[in-house]
Amino acid sequence: MKSGFYKTNLSGELKYKSFYPTPLQEITFDQFNKTTVDLLSKANYEIGRLNGLSSNIKDIDLFIGSYVRKEALSSSQIEGTRATLEDILDTTTDENTNADIEEVINYVKAIKYAIDLSNELPICSRYIKQIHEVLMNGVRGNEKHPGEFRKTQNWIGAINSTIKNAKFIPPNVEDMEECMSFLEKYINEDSNIDELIKIALIHYQFETIHPFLDGNGRIGRLLIIIYLMSKSKLSYPCLYISYYLKRNQLEYYDRMSAVRNRDDYIQWIDFFLQGIIEISQESINCINKLRMLREKNTKLIKANQIWLLEFLEANPIVNAIHTSDKTKIDYSKVNRNILSFVEAGILKVSNESKKKRSYVYQEYIDILKE
Repeated sequence: MKSGFYKTNLSGELKYKSFYPTPLQEITFDQFNKTTVDLLSKANYEIGRLNGLSSNIKDIDLFIGSYVRKEALSSSQIEGTRATLEDILDTTTDENTNADIEEVINYVKAIKYAIDLSNELPICSRYIKQIHEVLMNGVRGNEKHPGEFRKTQNWIGAINSTIKNAKFIPPNVEDMEECMSFLEKYINEDSNIDELIKIALIHYQFETIHPFLDGNGRIGRLLIIIYLMSKSKLSYPCLYISYYLKRNQLEYYDRMSAVRNRDDYIQWIDFFLQGIIEISQESINCINKLRMLREKNTKLIKANQIWLLEFLEANPIVNAIHTSDKTKIDYSKVNRNILSFVEAGILKVSNESKKKRSYVYQEYIDILKE
């Protein structure tokens, strides 16, 4: 079962070979070995637990904002973005952004846009292009045609590498268009293969095709969440799979390379399923800890202060001015409540400046960072 073949392009000094991946429709598995079967069973069980938990929690949307930002951060960090969780959880960062933070903010926008757009379009080339346009708008790579498939050959390699010493060369432009057409059909056609294995293959195939000049990795990882939601494996984007791929980054790349170099899809599928298991378990643990934190702190405040606790669960780093603007609540009332939370030990002062004094819901952030 060949994963693809190398195709010679041009001639003479300009000659190079690009990889043409076998359409996923042609990839079949007679049966999986015991390791893969066990991983698949456990992955389905754990993601089912996560989905059941998230679906039954009142106000789960309050947690999701932080989850989405954590996923966005991890996915962007894989591409070299240097930002911290605190950077993107700070409600005031939009006033003092840098290129790294803007990339993560754009990823958050792209996830939210993709979820909304899924009510109008299936996962197709048009859908993927529109998400890409949101992802790349106004950030590094903006000059590389946001929302459009590439019109030139690209390649993967070290910084300043050329096509001659590239580590991997995706399909040429004409082949890329054909490969994306095959992939679009595969995503939307019915098959007997389990959805978790199917999305593992889809992610590998998309990254191999590399249809954009920039942003392929982030779009490919975003599609994992969107696909699982479209198949009702997830009701909310509460699986930060990029965190698993980030902490296993070298293996992540090596595993996908092994498919192309050794025609070994199984080792990639096993790695992907292990990620679903680990992150589902960690997400469940995280949600439960956040719930217990809410219960503990609810007992420390008055009933008419719940609004601030809920605001902090979506915005764990705040200042009084910004909170007043966002909630449309009088500044003096906001400030009194924030100081009350400081006295109760819920908030800590993180910036002593009188003009820009900010406060952090540290226990909440610590749970997200575990």
